[in-house]
Amino acid sequence: MRWDIAPECVSAVILLIIWGYSRRGSPLPSLKNRVFQGCLIITFLAVSTNILSTLLLMRPGLAPQWLVWGVTTLYFICTPLMGLAYFLYSAAILCKGQPMLRWVFAGGITLGVLYALLALADPLTGKLFSITPEGGYRQGEWIALTYLLFYAYCAASILLVLRFRHSVERSTRTILLSFPAVAFVVILVQQFFPTVILSGSAATCALLIIYLHLQNKQMSLDSLTGAPNRQELVNLIDLLLFEKRLPTFTVAVLSLRDFKQINSRFGQSVGDLFLKEVCGWLRQLAGEKNVFRFGGDEFAVLIRDGGRAQVGRVLGAIRERMALPWRAGNYLRPLPWAMGVVQYPSSADTGEGLAGGVAYAVSQAKRQPGRNICYCGPAMLGEIRRREQVLQAVKRACSQGAFSLRYQPIYDVSSSRFPYAESLMRIEGTPADPVSPAEFIPLAEETGDIVELTYQVLERVCRYLLLLKERDISVEGIHVNFSAVMFGQPGVVERVRRIIGDSGVPFSQIVIEFTETALAEKPELVGEFAREMRQMGIRLGLDDFGTGYSNLSSVLALPFDTVKLDKSLIWAAVKQENTAVMVRALTEIFHRMGMRVLAEGVEDEVQNRFVLDCGIELIQGFLYARPLTGEEAAPLLAAKVPAR
Repeated sequence: MRWDIAPECVSAVILLIIWGYSRRGSPLPSLKNRVFQGCLIITFLAVSTNILSTLLLMRPGLAPQWLVWGVTTLYFICTPLMGLAYFLYSAAILCKGQPMLRWVFAGGITLGVLYALLALADPLTGKLFSITPEGGYRQGEWIALTYLLFYAYCAASILLVLRFRHSVERSTRTILLSFPAVAFVVILVQQFFPTVILSGSAATCALLIIYLHLQNKQMSLDSLTGAPNRQELVNLIDLLLFEKRLPTFTVAVLSLRDFKQINSRFGQSVGDLFLKEVCGWLRQLAGEKNVFRFGGDEFAVLIRDGGRAQVGRVLGAIRERMALPWRAGNYLRPLPWAMGVVQYPSSADTGEGLAGGVAYAVSQAKRQPGRNICYCGPAMLGEIRRREQVLQAVKRACSQGAFSLRYQPIYDVSSSRFPYAESLMRIEGTPADPVSPAEFIPLAEETGDIVELTYQVLERVCRYLLLLKERDISVEGIHVNFSAVMFGQPGVVERVRRIIGDSGVPFSQIVIEFTETALAEKPELVGEFAREMRQMGIRLGLDDFGTGYSNLSSVLALPFDTVKLDKSLIWAAVKQENTAVMVRALTEIFHRMGMRVLAEGVEDEVQNRFVLDCGIELIQGFLYARPLTGEEAAPLLAAKVPAR
């Protein structure tokens, strides 16, 4: 009999291609990945032995009979076990982390082993097949068992998908059902073309579908350096923790400080060469599978031996190498660096805790120029937990409006009244654990939540002004703080216009304050925003002047109504004559430019006398009034206060 083995030859080539690409993909030794590699090996053995056995049977005398028997026996073993390999792959996905996974594997493998023993005994029994001395091929009386076993594994795979259908997403369920479906269609076609061998083609088609839709999602190598990316590190840590392979291990993240300056000065291509050099050296030091591209200019090193000696050796080697210059093409220069280090389980005992800990340690190291390495210990873990608590409070405040406003009255020396007040946001914590603005404002800016929070504050200020009007309390304005993050936001001018306009509050009763930081970081955006606000009639204030972020000319170029001198200037001026002279000169300059000067942080009589002597007309500080609730502030805003 003559058989057509061309489809099987094509299948063998496709399997080799899939195997090659899968080896270049995820190196994560998870159960699913290991079983997929097993699927490829079993299928390739089934296809290749099928091809070789068919060639030998079609050409009797080409090889010794024992070789024909051996190859054909191996084919009979591998072909039904293709179904077993796929069944185990489905189980690895569907039953991950469940106690019954072990029993599912044990049952499937036991059945496969029994069949393999039967096939190995076939040269003695002839139950599955036999080969005559002349080289002829005959099917045995138990040949149907081969097909039944294959169908049994397919049926078990279908039942497994149906049983655990809620544990995976719909697309994954569909892909896992592909093997039985493809096998059924191909075998049906086989009935019409019995001389065309398609058994391996069925498995190959199914594996190709699986690879493209499930396994290829893990192609997570960094295209520049060839190292696994950050997600692979997270996956590996989760696997190490789940399987408890290592009693202890360490993760160190090396971050290159201000690397964007390299790209800006020398170009992206040179910057890429530096990154490849650093990554290549780290992979030589720690092993290719232990170095990850953690971020744009960050690399993570997994030290599997968490002992102090090994960790010290690796970190010491990194410290010594980073002290030397790096070469990229014709460029030779040092690369400033910082590094964060976490250790399991002393730093944290969960994947999330380790990832958060090392990221926070890196950020802390980068904030301290004289300190290159920052270890995540118990104290830092406490800071991280506190940070997470504050972040949750910020998110809650933003989504649910779970914040309150305090109003600190601002004293006008000429009228002896409080015609202004500054709105101050407070996120309420427990009495024993309050959340201060110094904690939540930077985090709200970091997350971008400060934008929505500012709009909500502006809405509440407008409602408070309407309440004061109903009580016949006349105020000239309420100050609202705008973070640097606000400038450049799409539609910020229109949003401010709509909030104030819809409230019915006169635009002139709103004083928008922004800091020197915003002016220094985004001068053009701030200037455009300031001019738009002035056209609406909104007044402008510069907050915290004197913290050193902007120069005097940039301040004078904008139409500020009020300049608030930072409390550090006032406090220093009462102790240092040079600072006092500067404050007096600044006050005179601002007055000549038609701006009013506000001194903040006035807390005692010495500071108060100095401010009055300088001719500063607006004063804000605990000596006059602390931040108050709206109800507490209303009577003070309505009253005339004797001069101090």
